[in-house]
Amino acid sequence: MENTVLVTGATGVLGREVVARLRGAGVPVRALTRRTELPEDPGVAWFTGDLATGAGVDAAVAGVHTIVHCASDARHFRQDIPALRNLIAAARRAGVEHVVNISIVGVDRITYPYYAVKLEGERILEASGLGWSNLRATQFPELLNTALGFLARLPVVLAPSGTGFQPVDQGEVADRLVELALGGPAGRVPDLAGPQVHPATELARSWLRAAGKRRPVLAVRIPGKVGAGFRAGVHTAPDRAVGRRTWEQYLAERVAR
Repeated sequence: MENTVLVTGATGVLGREVVARLRGAGVPVRALTRRTELPEDPGVAWFTGDLATGAGVDAAVAGVHTIVHCASDARHFRQDIPALRNLIAAARRAGVEHVVNISIVGVDRITYPYYAVKLEGERILEASGLGWSNLRATQFPELLNTALGFLARLPVVLAPSGTGFQPVDQGEVADRLVELALGGPAGRVPDLAGPQVHPATELARSWLRAAGKRRPVLAVRIPGKVGAGFRAGVHTAPDRAVGRRTWEQYLAERVAR
């Protein structure tokens, strides 16, 4: 079978980076999105489909060797599990040999609902009978940028106290996912984290400076086990700080005015 690769969530923050890199590598690429107006891209075969219902998924998966599963929706995250089950069922019917999954550092150590769903997804994939690879990464700067932009609408920007984040460039995560997709199933691979852990309050202040906004930053304590887990830093991976692009570089290139 030709090593055709399907990318789910292909128009998302990570998915579009994966699509671009696969296309650049000369790999036959399919891209699955919920959008009905598909991008005009002669190097990519685009498909409209809804993983949550399964509509259109079989057509996208037919004849595919490898799937890179980037589709996820933090706002409606409970749909992620039925979406993954539908994808796995379609992959079995199509004879897919390898599913590469992206997850989050710390999903097995923090009882945050979205993390619990991501962990359940890892376990479902592992038990699926398909060949699989699973990569956990730390936080994308693009997502931190979105969150901070929303928080900055308020007179005071709230940031979790005693908590650090380790932004990793989504393009570097895409590089690793493509590397995994072009290889054989590898199981759970080493985590991928950004070059430095930053206190959440300093992330907020540096973002505000770059965006040219004046707001006070207020540190707030996240209660319970979730807050304790984040303060303990189990969502970071200082021993896997292999990312190269820094938060400061991101701010200078994407946020600074």
